[in-house]
Amino acid sequence: MPANILLVEDEPAIQELIAANLARAGHHVVRAADAETAQRIVRDALPDLVLLDWMLPGMSGVDFARRLRAEERTRDIPIIMLTARGEEQDKVAGLETGADDYITKPFSPRELVARIKAVLRRRAPQVTEDAVELGGLRLDPVTHRVTAGEQSLALGPTEFRLLHFLMTHPERVHSRAQLLDQVWGDHVFVEERTVDVHIRRLRGALEAGGHDRLIQTVRGSGYRFSAQVDPADAVR
Repeated sequence: MPANILLVEDEPAIQELIAANLARAGHHVVRAADAETAQRIVRDALPDLVLLDWMLPGMSGVDFARRLRAEERTRDIPIIMLTARGEEQDKVAGLETGADDYITKPFSPRELVARIKAVLRRRAPQVTEDAVELGGLRLDPVTHRVTAGEQSLALGPTEFRLLHFLMTHPERVHSRAQLLDQVWGDHVFVEERTVDVHIRRLRGALEAGGHDRLIQTVRGSGYRFSAQVDPADAVR
C-alpha cells in the first residue's frame, strides 16, 4: 500500500534519486531541504514516515527528530535517519533520538525500500499491503476485501480503513480524536462524533456473522478491536 513519505534531504541529487526510487515503489513523496520546511509540512499533515538526513542546514536532523518525538501529535511517526556517519557512536546517537532505523550512505535504493517496508510493518502496519487475519476476519488491503470464513463482507471505504487500522492495532483503546487522525487524517476537520457513525456502520456490516462484537466500546475512552470478546467489556 502506498505510504506518504516526507523526505528531508538538502543535497538535490540525492533527494532526486531517493524520491524517484520511492515513487517507483509506489509511495507518495513530499520533499524538504531543511528541518524548518519539514516542520511546516508536518504541521499541515502527518506523513506515514520521515526519511531524515542527519546533516541539514540550520536545525540538524537529530534535533528535528527530537522535536518530533517530544510532541504528542508527532511522537509516533516512524523515522529513518540517512547519514554518511558510519561510526557506532553516531548510530547509537541517532537511534537514541527516537529514530526507528539508521541507513549509512551510500546505500542501494532496494535496501532503502526494504528498510522502509520493514519499519512500516513494525510501526505503521495499516499502511502496508500485508493481509491481516484476526477474530475470524480476514482483511486484504491489496484486493480491498474483507471476508469472514467464505463470506465476503461489503464495507464502505471509510469503514474499510477504520477496520484496517483497528485490526492492525488490536487490544489497544483508541480515542475518537486518535481515530480521526489515523483514519481520516489529522488535516481533516470533522466532528469527533463522526467516528461513532462509522463505527455503527462497521458493526452493521460485521453483524451477520457475529463479528460486530469484536469492535468494543470502552466507556469514557474510545474503541478497540479485540478477539477476546468479554460481554462485560464490550459496551454498545
